[in-house]
Amino acid sequence: MISYLHELHGHQEWADAEHWRAFESYPAALTDKAIRERLHHIHLVQHGFLWIIGPRKSDPAFKKLEDFRGSAELKQYARQGLTDLNHLLTAMNPEQLEESVDVPWFKPLRITRRHALMQAAMHSHYHRGQNATRLREIGGVPPPIDFIAWLKDGQPSPRWA
Repeated sequence: MISYLHELHGHQEWADAEHWRAFESYPAALTDKAIRERLHHIHLVQHGFLWIIGPRKSDPAFKKLEDFRGSAELKQYARQGLTDLNHLLTAMNPEQLEESVDVPWFKPLRITRRHALMQAAMHSHYHRGQNATRLREIGGVPPPIDFIAWLKDGQPSPRWA
């Protein structure tokens, strides 16, 4: 099961980076309200699940979109959250992945860390699809980010620049 989670999160980080590069290459994308709000939401939720499965040393710091001075700061927030999620996943053993955690925004809900990691990736995937549709609507070209495309290309590491 761990290998599937590693693949899912490896793909998630790569796909997020592909989307960021596509948005940066089409300037209208990062000024589009719907895309910006969804990008913020995607990465906020990733950070939220990082907090849920992590050591919870403090309350989560849920940043608002206006807390970011620009797209570069939001992108850095995205990168950091994904890096931290992958490091935490790598450090967990199968027993830790099966431990239950609370999801405070769905009270009462207890799920395993494994399920929380699955939800974080699936949630991001859903919203990337919305952003891809919106990018096409405003004249841009969304990148091919299917899981199978990632596999075909040898599971490349994310290219953020």
